[in-house]
Amino acid sequence: MVTLKDIVAAHDRIAPFIHRTPVLTNKSLNELSGAELYFKCENFQKAGSFKIRGATNTVELLNQNELDRGVATTSSGNHGAALSMAVSRRNGNTQVVMPHNTPKIKVRNVERNGGQVIWCEPDQTSRENVLKDLVSKTGSTVVHPYNDERIVMGQGTAGKELIEDFPDLDAIISPVSGGGLLSGTLISAQGLNPKIKVYGAEPIEADDTFLSLKKGEIVANKTIDTICDGLRAQIGTITFPIIQSYVQEIITLTEEEIVESMKMIWERMKIVVEPSCSITLSAVLKSRELFRGKKVGLIISGGNVDLEHLPW
Repeated sequence: MVTLKDIVAAHDRIAPFIHRTPVLTNKSLNELSGAELYFKCENFQKAGSFKIRGATNTVELLNQNELDRGVATTSSGNHGAALSMAVSRRNGNTQVVMPHNTPKIKVRNVERNGGQVIWCEPDQTSRENVLKDLVSKTGSTVVHPYNDERIVMGQGTAGKELIEDFPDLDAIISPVSGGGLLSGTLISAQGLNPKIKVYGAEPIEADDTFLSLKKGEIVANKTIDTICDGLRAQIGTITFPIIQSYVQEIITLTEEEIVESMKMIWERMKIVVEPSCSITLSAVLKSRELFRGKKVGLIISGGNVDLEHLPW
């Protein structure tokens, strides 16, 4: 299992290639929630999301032969863009298998960072089959978007920075999809301050992590019909045991709750955020009694939004 030592080493490795993102606060949202909220703004990160952390850590660990074969992955957008950026910096080539209903901004972000888009249907089986066929034809090196310890190490650096900046937090809320960010955050918290309670936030329309914890084994998503296009992946075999061991709770949210929180952040904080990260504010507002009077870190995972198709 990934350790804090691994995350510290990853942070040293990727520091020259990422931003140490700011943490913002907002008085009106504090008053509304009854808590002190600290927004870790990965929407200001390179390639527009936290994904550059894990992607850069993994690409830096690839040997030249692995890089020369080309790199392939599946992505709903942010991982693909981040991986393309990291690979391009090392003069390599990236192919990204993406659902055809991916927001255009995320497709353009992949292409702008040097990646080639390969289309698939918007379901897990199609993603995996198209990638498998691609790799069999090209011999490309696969960098999985979350089910890879190198990815978890990199994603854990966001939580590490947040805790270093605000060591007296009572809780941290992270979005959860494949689980790379949440599991990395859990390991950072356990290593730096185990008193901090870490929660996951997940759409009801793609609640496989919530259901998997309830059953004690990985359960497939019954639907991925959520506005949170970054939270449609299946929880991973590497990330699930970490989450199962350390997470306090998974808080599930409706589409309406997520959109309302996204709108609040845009209106009150004047920053561009995705539904996939506004879900962390939704979790606080839905569970006000749980977080009342607490210092709560919210990981704002990305800001790649299709401005031509906003959800309000």
